[in-house]
Amino acid sequence: MEGVSGISHQTVEANGIRMHVAEKGEGPAVLLLHGFPELWYSWRHQIASLAARGYRAIAPDLRGFGDTDAPPDVSSYNIFHLVGDLVALLDALALSQAFVVGHDWGAHVAWHLCMFRPDRVKAVVNLSVAFLPRNPAMKPVDYFRSIYGDEYYICRFQEPDAAEAEFARLGAATVLKKFFTYRDPGPIYIPKDGWGSPNEQITLPSWLSEADINYYTSKFEKSGFTGPINYYRCFDLNWELTEPWNGAQANVPAKFIVGDLDLTYHYPNMQDYIHKGGFKKDVPLLQEVVVMEGVAHFINQEKAQEIADHIYDFIQKF
Repeated sequence: MEGVSGISHQTVEANGIRMHVAEKGEGPAVLLLHGFPELWYSWRHQIASLAARGYRAIAPDLRGFGDTDAPPDVSSYNIFHLVGDLVALLDALALSQAFVVGHDWGAHVAWHLCMFRPDRVKAVVNLSVAFLPRNPAMKPVDYFRSIYGDEYYICRFQEPDAAEAEFARLGAATVLKKFFTYRDPGPIYIPKDGWGSPNEQITLPSWLSEADINYYTSKFEKSGFTGPINYYRCFDLNWELTEPWNGAQANVPAKFIVGDLDLTYHYPNMQDYIHKGGFKKDVPLLQEVVVMEGVAHFINQEKAQEIADHIYDFIQKF
């Protein structure tokens, strides 16, 4: 593992599961929430940077990932379980509040934490995934299918065992490399006749080493992809469960950062939503939006120091 010296690891009992937590530093707590297909390790650079600047960086493996428990039931990955894990983790660490930083799924969960329990969040910095207001007229998977079709990765993930079988055929290392090196701002498709070859040669970018891939691979080979994919399988369930919050706001001071090559930034109408007032209406305390040029989805790894600086510049105001 590169660049992870001085990080301590512990297992915390929270919300009925055992959560693996990496942390470093002393001072105000910063909770770092990874996305798919990632781990606490995605924050290795920010952990070191925040600790050096007087913060306590806390990065769990989220439910289903890495060394955290992966309950077998699909519905155990709904948004209330995921937010509940974080509240329980803060309780277990005796923290009444924390700064929260999320990327990808971690950002989606962080927005819901801000919506459900704003009292526990001092301020939030979210990467890649903006607040996604609930559309009462259409379930999310139907929406994605209507735009992108059945081979769009979120639609393919709905089929029990199908993605797992394809990922097993390719091997975890190839799957991880394919996701991490994806730089096309268009949608990801996983064709039914196969997502490439297990032998394909994938060149890693300068910000990702073979040692990094080996660490991720060792964890995904052990815990599998089912838990992580179950997050996507709960999209429609979450839509049903969050009906009481239809139109609700996330009332926490917020900063949002996205790369202009990120596929999420190119969802239909997303740029209008982010830049023309919709986002600010849903997140009234949104203070900054940063669009990083030439940067793709895995922004906290690709632009590690810039993201660390952006996080620090924002949270040090509070």
